[in-house]
Amino acid sequence: MMEKLYKAFVDATSHVFQLMLNIPEVSAHPEEVFRCDEEVDIAIGIVGDLQGEVIYRFPVATSLNMVRIMSGMEFDAVDVFVTSAISEIANIISGNVLTALSDGEMKCDILPPVQKKPDEGKTYEIKTSCCICTAIGEICLEIRLNRASHSLH
Repeated sequence: MMEKLYKAFVDATSHVFQLMLNIPEVSAHPEEVFRCDEEVDIAIGIVGDLQGEVIYRFPVATSLNMVRIMSGMEFDAVDVFVTSAISEIANIISGNVLTALSDGEMKCDILPPVQKKPDEGKTYEIKTSCCICTAIGEICLEIRLNRASHSLH
């Protein structure tokens, strides 16, 4: 399950970056997460057969590069427009992942993106992370999910 999720996120990120940003080359590094002071964290909640969240960690430089490519405008700092644009990228990637996973027997949906740090106090049965490197910077993903418990009542 972990490998399938990981591959789905890497494939979806690669596809979205190629389609929306014209960046064909991405490389993934499993279980590698960077921490930097200047980053924007976007959380996408997941509900259904899997429940939890995916945290997308975008360094400020990566965020500004992404939005510059998407909009054709230069930005000096992360503002509401930049946050909204990178939230939409995270939303599209997550939607693509859950669509790919729904081809099997798994049914999930995503919640709207929110800017927040992950809930460190909660435990997850499926927890993995990776760093995806691109020509315009890195993006790190923290996948934190539990399988939904279905009652037979």
